[in-house]
Amino acid sequence: MLKVGLIGIGFIGRAHLDQYLRLEQENYPIRVTAICDTDPKKFEGEFTEGNIGVGNADYDFSKYNLYTDLNDMLASEAFDYIDIALPTFLHDSVAIQVLEKGFNVLCEKPMALDSKRCEEMLAASRKSGKYLMIGQCLRFWPAYEYLKECVDRNTWGAVRSARFYRASSAPIWSNQNWLLDETRSGGALVDFHVHDADMIRWLFGNPEAVTAIGRNVFPGSGYDILSAQYRYPDRKVVSAEADWSLPPSLGFEMSFRVGFDEAAVVFAGGTVTVYPKDGPSLTPELSPDTGFYREIVYLADCLRNGVKPSVSLGHDVAESIRLVEAEKSSADAGGRWIEFK
Repeated sequence: MLKVGLIGIGFIGRAHLDQYLRLEQENYPIRVTAICDTDPKKFEGEFTEGNIGVGNADYDFSKYNLYTDLNDMLASEAFDYIDIALPTFLHDSVAIQVLEKGFNVLCEKPMALDSKRCEEMLAASRKSGKYLMIGQCLRFWPAYEYLKECVDRNTWGAVRSARFYRASSAPIWSNQNWLLDETRSGGALVDFHVHDADMIRWLFGNPEAVTAIGRNVFPGSGYDILSAQYRYPDRKVVSAEADWSLPPSLGFEMSFRVGFDEAAVVFAGGTVTVYPKDGPSLTPELSPDTGFYREIVYLADCLRNGVKPSVSLGHDVAESIRLVEAEKSSADAGGRWIEFK
């Protein structure tokens, strides 16, 4: 039975907790045994961020060892890994603290606010000999896994073009509005768009260069709208757009459209559709599970089988933070191409 410590039960922490509760119902040998959050009212069911589509109305927190001080939890408990579901500006310091205590880490994305902090996290992982996995959940999302398979297996030939899109209304639900504070979240560029920047690297490797333009809408939030293009040696046309300034009535959207030599693969409205050059369209049968569930199962399977995780480890994901930093440099310079080495 794997023992997990969960740090933070805000929006994403409850999204993670739901996955562990599901796994418990499925008799998978993993349990959250302790939870730490600095706000004790959350253990009474009072969530400042509301449920906003995540989490149960009522949690039975009596089944967990509860802490408001991380030092106390780390000194009192034994874990197979610790799940860090905190605001971005806390990721590096808390991950380093946990690694130094000798625990493996699953840290929610983005890895950290900047590449320097990422390097400090990696150094702590190397020194401790413990795993540092980052929750870039798209790498485990069935639609994106299918796309990765098509690219790697050359199922439909070479990629000619790829467009990724992510949009929502402003995340004004965050505690103390931290998501709209660039100094704490990195803004849409680091918190939101990093999903697609990381996916582009996962699919195609590092680009030679990147160009981006952005616009700030909410004071102090950084770039709320961003459009980026990536240059590759084979001249495929790759772009990604992000916008979290849209009206709430539009809802959330994540999508992609990838053109191969022999087909187009499109993800829209939660469905993947393949449009072959010859013949009718087809819809591949994919798992209904989310990336949140699948990333936890992946890490747990690795630990149970004594296998080193190979997907979404810190040394790889840190490169995605470097990439969004290059995009910011480009946007700050009015769209100048930035070499990415």
